[in-house]
Amino acid sequence: MLAERIQPMAYQARRIYVELMFKVLGSAFQAASEIDPEIQQEGKALPTGLLFEMKVIPDGPRMIVEHLGNGRFLSHGNNPPRPVDLSIQFKHIAHAFLVLSFQEKTSVAYAHDRMLVDGDIGYGVRMTRILNRLEAFILPKMIASRAVKQYPANLDLPEKLLTASRIYLKVATKFLKW
Repeated sequence: MLAERIQPMAYQARRIYVELMFKVLGSAFQAASEIDPEIQQEGKALPTGLLFEMKVIPDGPRMIVEHLGNGRFLSHGNNPPRPVDLSIQFKHIAHAFLVLSFQEKTSVAYAHDRMLVDGDIGYGVRMTRILNRLEAFILPKMIASRAVKQYPANLDLPEKLLTASRIYLKVATKFLKW
């Protein structure tokens, strides 16, 4: 009887957490593309106007970012201005929770068939590399090492702290405007 009451609450808590993380990641994605030259360089290979989303299917939380050109991205929250070009879809809220709570790497989740990529796989790999670099900046090294496939060897502490603070400041500013 108690388990029947707790399960829906656990589902709701995961859903709220995933929604919040998508908002934070979308804003951080935009901020990092304004700050980090490596993210900009990685993004330059993507077509201008590419609309990327991460979501929980069928109609769960989502994050939408658009490539504006020159490696810069704009977060659209959860409202796409047009049909998306590239979508990374988690098959269940529990799968998204595992990845977004940094208990499981994105590559491991994909290998375990917990997510789908709809669109150009090459663009999906590039976007995953950008997300990995972003996570390396905004997460403590111990957690980031668990979240990303390979922690950047050339990321030293002063650069990490300076870039992370700039990203967090831009994210906080965006949240205050909402």
